[in-house]
Amino acid sequence: MTLSPALRDIRPTLALAVPIVLVQLSQMSMSFVDVVMVGRLGTEAMAAIVLGSTAYVTLTMVCVGVLVAVQPTVAQAVGAGDTDAAGRGARQGLWLATLLGVPFVIGLGFMEDVFLWTGQAPGTAALAGDYIAAIRWGFVPNLWFTALRGLCEGNAQPRPVLAVTVVGTALNAGLNYLFIFGGWGLPAMGLVGSGRASAITITAMTIALALYVRGGALRRFRVFVGLRRPDPAALAALFRLGWPIGVGFGLEAGLFTAATLFVGRLPNHEVALAAHQIALNAASITFMVPLGIGMAGGIRVGMAAGAGDTAGAARAGWTAAAIGAAFMAVSALVFWLRPGWVIWLYAGSSPQPEVASLAVALLGIAAVFQLFDGVQAAMAGALRGLKDTRVPMVIAAVSYWGVGLTVGGVLGLATGTGARGLWWGLTLGLAVAAVGLSTRFARQTRRSFQSGLKPVSGVAPLH
Repeated sequence: MTLSPALRDIRPTLALAVPIVLVQLSQMSMSFVDVVMVGRLGTEAMAAIVLGSTAYVTLTMVCVGVLVAVQPTVAQAVGAGDTDAAGRGARQGLWLATLLGVPFVIGLGFMEDVFLWTGQAPGTAALAGDYIAAIRWGFVPNLWFTALRGLCEGNAQPRPVLAVTVVGTALNAGLNYLFIFGGWGLPAMGLVGSGRASAITITAMTIALALYVRGGALRRFRVFVGLRRPDPAALAALFRLGWPIGVGFGLEAGLFTAATLFVGRLPNHEVALAAHQIALNAASITFMVPLGIGMAGGIRVGMAAGAGDTAGAARAGWTAAAIGAAFMAVSALVFWLRPGWVIWLYAGSSPQPEVASLAVALLGIAAVFQLFDGVQAAMAGALRGLKDTRVPMVIAAVSYWGVGLTVGGVLGLATGTGARGLWWGLTLGLAVAAVGLSTRFARQTRRSFQSGLKPVSGVAPLH
């Protein structure tokens, strides 16, 4: 039986998406392990690592978002058969990672003062500041890793990244236990030990991936040849492509940080925060799947765009959106029909009744939330594959903050629906984002049928 082109696209998209999804989940599990192990040190240590890791991860996501530009740059160059341009894109990614990261490493040394300025308790601020002071030495290596990851995945070779990340996850868990609680002649370092373990782990992962890029199947890109001098034009082009992605990542991360702060101001906020965290963390985990699918779709869109295959680029984007929506539909059914399973994972078999009741309600809203979140994540990835990043950034700002948080705040406060109203507002914001990004992708690919596809978005490739 002959399959239609759209159905034939499903298998290669999934083959590329599955390793990327597993990388996302592995990286997320590192922060989870940090929090769980530090939680054994007591309530103040737990509060400090939640505060410190939230601030650190938010700043990291902004910079990582900028470096995500390496991925579509490499994909389009590979699609066009231009190995030199692909290697140049990754090389300038390493330079951009350094230029972005060094100022942040310096600034992260003053985070205790920032926490005190925002009104945090002095003891918690001091512990969180110590944690960040330790983990910050992994900040630049993390950005280098992102640039090298962009080369691997942009060339449709995500498996080496997955292998390094899985080993890194295990190393992080072992070093966390050793450094936090002591052993093998090492003193117990507590919260600082967790930060040091994470910094060492990401540095080791970066070295491993760099060795693969230099001597493995990707050596033809010659990424480390001529690395001593940046290419100002290529570096500027990469930054122009990447900064809107970084802002978009920051807008999304900031949205949920702001939502959490909002919930913390509600009456009976302890119950509201606990239920909110259960629903939000569950939704964050399932979101890793469409995020990875969107990245895979973006790579395939970029390769088709580089080859001048307009129909293939459009098909790859819509296929990724369909797969992302299908997965989220399944997870939505679990949230809707079996919320008790989700609550049990976070609160055990005997959760506080008020928390369980509100968590069930929020998970029901998250079931709707999921569908739109899956589509918008896939469409954002597809647009990155077209090197279209500035208009999607505007769509994200209007959708997340102008619609989602504004409507959610009004519903939660004015109608007295609290966390439920906030979540309905966030759902509406994601729905607007899904429609806006889908419309943008349809318009860009339709325009390309008329005028040719190099480049679709008007952003110059790194040649």
